[in-house]
Amino acid sequence: MEAIIKKAGILIEALPYIQKLHGKTVVIKYGGHAMINEELKNSVMEDITLLKYIGLNPVVVHGGGPDISMMLERLDIKSEFVGGLRVTDKQTMEVAQMVLIGKTNKEIVSLINQNGGKAIGLCGIDGNILECEQYKAVVDGTERDIGQVGRITKVNSAVLEFMAKDEYIPVVAPIGIGSDGRSYNINADTVACEVAIALKAEKLMLLTDVEGVKTSKDSNEILPALTAAQVHELIDKNIINGGMIPKVLGCLQALDNGVGRTHIIDGRIPHCILLEIFTNKGIGTMIMKEKILYYEKENL
Repeated sequence: MEAIIKKAGILIEALPYIQKLHGKTVVIKYGGHAMINEELKNSVMEDITLLKYIGLNPVVVHGGGPDISMMLERLDIKSEFVGGLRVTDKQTMEVAQMVLIGKTNKEIVSLINQNGGKAIGLCGIDGNILECEQYKAVVDGTERDIGQVGRITKVNSAVLEFMAKDEYIPVVAPIGIGSDGRSYNINADTVACEVAIALKAEKLMLLTDVEGVKTSKDSNEILPALTAAQVHELIDKNIINGGMIPKVLGCLQALDNGVGRTHIIDGRIPHCILLEIFTNKGIGTMIMKEKILYYEKENL
């Protein structure tokens, strides 16, 4: 009986969040280990499907770097990275497009549909959802051409908005289209951020392979909630560093452009999305422009 009562308590804890988020858009960047482990894959898809059934509008943006690397290796095509971005010549672009749109995207759509959702797979080429131009990397102060890597210039969100507010769950592969008609590979975190801004999303959630922002470089303690000012302070103190910097800066950009709350969460934890959204403490780091409560008893 105690276990059953405890489950009821969990549902009651979630109630204010369900009320606040009903009808709101949540953009989820799906990547990292959660894309490789079969059990975690299904856990994430269950979470996304549940969000739809309780009245939220989830939009999924996915990565797929490991799948691309695996296929390139099979085809004996060498990979090179500059500033964390894959150098994408014509041959590599063809493989990336084939893998992200033809394999990874459809696997995610299929898994959501198996869990009772109605997912539709898209990429930035469809309806010119992601218009972009070539991105030039800067290495040691010198601009370098890294091929068909894109920088988003415009998100045409009408298709995504129509689907998300209806009964469907859009699943977006991070391939954009240039004015020259060429396809471009785009960083999935960047796509998720820009899509969240365009949709005026209430939440942007980045699934990663780290627990969140830590209290110090040597600590395992996670900071559950931060304001934009605190993020800048932690960057200045070098507590937020390395690969975490572009993630938090993407979150700040989203907040500056109308997104309500942003989250960096550990995709290796089963049901990480539900645990972060519907519990008072969450499991990762939530970043807000300012600490504005969803309801008066919220513990931030």
